[in-house]
Amino acid sequence: MKVIVQILIAWLASGVFSHSAIANEPPNVLFIAVDDLRDWVGHLGGNPQVKTPNLDRVAKRGVSFRHAYCAAPLCNPSRISLLTGIAPANSGVYGNGERLRDKMPDATTLMQCFRVSGYDVRGCGKIFHGTNAYDRESWDAYFVPTRNRKKESPKRAMDLPKTAWTPWGKVDLRDDEMFDGKVANWAISEIRKPRREPFFLACGFTKPHLPWMVPTKYFNLYPRGTIMLPPTVSGDLADVPGFGRRLAREVYDPSGEKNFAAPGGDHANVLANGQWHSAVQAYLATISFVDAQIGRVVDALDQTSHADNTIIVVWGDHGWHLGEKDHWRKHALWKVSTRTPLIVAGPEYAVGTGRVARDQVCDRPVSLLDVYPTLLDLCGLPPRDGLDGRSLQSLLKNPEQPWEHPVVTTFGFNNHAVQTSRWRYIRYRDGGEELYDHDSDPNEWTNLASRSEHEAIIKELKTRLPKVNRQ
Repeated sequence: MKVIVQILIAWLASGVFSHSAIANEPPNVLFIAVDDLRDWVGHLGGNPQVKTPNLDRVAKRGVSFRHAYCAAPLCNPSRISLLTGIAPANSGVYGNGERLRDKMPDATTLMQCFRVSGYDVRGCGKIFHGTNAYDRESWDAYFVPTRNRKKESPKRAMDLPKTAWTPWGKVDLRDDEMFDGKVANWAISEIRKPRREPFFLACGFTKPHLPWMVPTKYFNLYPRGTIMLPPTVSGDLADVPGFGRRLAREVYDPSGEKNFAAPGGDHANVLANGQWHSAVQAYLATISFVDAQIGRVVDALDQTSHADNTIIVVWGDHGWHLGEKDHWRKHALWKVSTRTPLIVAGPEYAVGTGRVARDQVCDRPVSLLDVYPTLLDLCGLPPRDGLDGRSLQSLLKNPEQPWEHPVVTTFGFNNHAVQTSRWRYIRYRDGGEELYDHDSDPNEWTNLASRSEHEAIIKELKTRLPKVNRQ
């Protein structure tokens, strides 16, 4: 019989459930993934109109990393890098077409670490991407709800031409009839189950990924006539090198799965059909929908005895453009494509060998690669060699401590961005460069790479580029 079972039996016999006793019990993990969620979350301030009360209250229970960046601005490489702790340049996973076990047959995923440490590890929805969704070594059980694509996909508006890019709209469904509503239902049922072992529960929501189709009540939160567009500037691509302009126009997948471009690019198409305000409205509505599902799951946790001994991690896999730099979707190395929410929330008492601060924000640049080693630390699991991230445990104790660790984001073979607290340096494999000063230019409107006074900065940032680029 496992030690944890013996401890629980002793507690049941004594009737003692003090915080000090719970603090010695291995903490549970509620691991919440959100697809295509940029910084448009209330506590991050990316959009003044967005309504995300549930994500905001989770942030108050822990530390919100306001400058968290993905390892790759595309679903599959971002998720595989987070879940294996291996950066794309070292794994060779650059696009949506690569399979985890083909590229890294011996990789030990984050979930495998918890399984071998005695955790019951279960998942639902979208954690890995596509064909990697069920990795049998990673899970004790995995559930994918059925999806009614016909009901969740209303017909295209009849007054728009067939070329109009309009994968959004209202649906006449209850929340729990939607795919993500079913994911929340499953997570709630798992949280309520009696358990003898600590659990690692992964809950993967697909929204706000396209199509932005959610129940009408979420659109009603954002009347179209009130919608504010993101800040943009005319001619923003004029000082961007050729490959960067290509990324702005195309839906580019480095593995060649879905490389295509609308005439003139998505942005030109949206403008030509007068859809910019409608698109922003739909994206906001979809964010509020997924926020409500997260709220349901957290409410269920709070109604159980697990609430005092569960670490909650909420992460998005990458950002999303809505017209900035004449670009839509992700698929680029600019800040908007790579920045995403990351929250680590925990009980007030010590967890593992550290403590999670309450209602704090951290402005240090961190990577989603850091999630793996951080959870090992917080749960007292053995550290692993060969991980490309680093534990954020010290930032969870003191979010304002010095932190000199730039973040590297990779999009395709030998295309990288380096992010520090002030600078973003982008270098494409053809030699094209971009440099942005976030102190004076947070929207990345002025490329400084060609200016001689910044040669020393670029030289230093180049030293942070990956030394190996696996093909």
